[in-house]
Amino acid sequence: MDHLGRPIALDAGAQLYTVLEVCRAFERIFKEHLDGGRPGGDRIYGVFDNQLPAALKKLPFDRHLSVQNVRRVVSEADGYQPHLIAPEQGYRRLIEGALNYFRGPAEASVDAVHFVLKELVRKSIGETQELKRFPTLQADLAAAANEALERFRDESKKTAVRLVDMESSYLTVDFFRKLPQEVENKGGNPQAPVTDRYGEGHFRRIGSNVSSYIGMVSDTLKNTIPKAVVFCQVKEAKQSLLTRFYTQLGKKEGKQLLQLLDEDPALMERRQQCAKRLELYKAARDEIDS
Repeated sequence: MDHLGRPIALDAGAQLYTVLEVCRAFERIFKEHLDGGRPGGDRIYGVFDNQLPAALKKLPFDRHLSVQNVRRVVSEADGYQPHLIAPEQGYRRLIEGALNYFRGPAEASVDAVHFVLKELVRKSIGETQELKRFPTLQADLAAAANEALERFRDESKKTAVRLVDMESSYLTVDFFRKLPQEVENKGGNPQAPVTDRYGEGHFRRIGSNVSSYIGMVSDTLKNTIPKAVVFCQVKEAKQSLLTRFYTQLGKKEGKQLLQLLDEDPALMERRQQCAKRLELYKAARDEIDS
């Protein structure tokens, strides 16, 4: 009888209390999955420790920074006027083009964590014994939790992509100040190298400089994207997964609450049978005692 739970109360206040009690039991289990009391939350760490770094390594920077592509981008950036000292516009276009590749891994990390959170919601619902009594409440709670996760994902995706866009909007000038400058031989010293601003070596150096800068940005995003995802998705899921559901719950009347507590008929019948058996056992015990 304890396992099957108490019969549904007729009082609206008691019904609301029952619904909240069941929801809190679900939230408790869900948080245990995230915090490590139950398995599953470690998969989120796996996204940051394995999936994101692997995706960053696979980005096609070799193709983007090949001598042929660097020459093409720099030439197009110059227009009809060839660059005189350093192809600044070419540098900017190469970097901006490379940084756009980071959007894919950023969005993929958000989606991967969203998938894990959805799976943990499903598992937590299955592990909440109290919810098994009420199929309607179970369905409504699952819908509310998944709707909240969708909102958290959308916000997380905006934030993660914004981090990439921020890298594109302002380049770290100090990085380029530290680069070795190309020296042109004007003194006629036969030992000094002559800089050919349109030779392959020149474009290869540009590609190498951009590659170094992109590597620095990659290391930064490898740390900041997980922070954004945890802040916007994981932390929000822990703190406010059912906040909207609770707000709507407070507006429901007695009839609507009773619909949420629409018990499985098989369970109701089983409870009635158990109640009869319990009465028989009690009667038998009293008879034996007398």
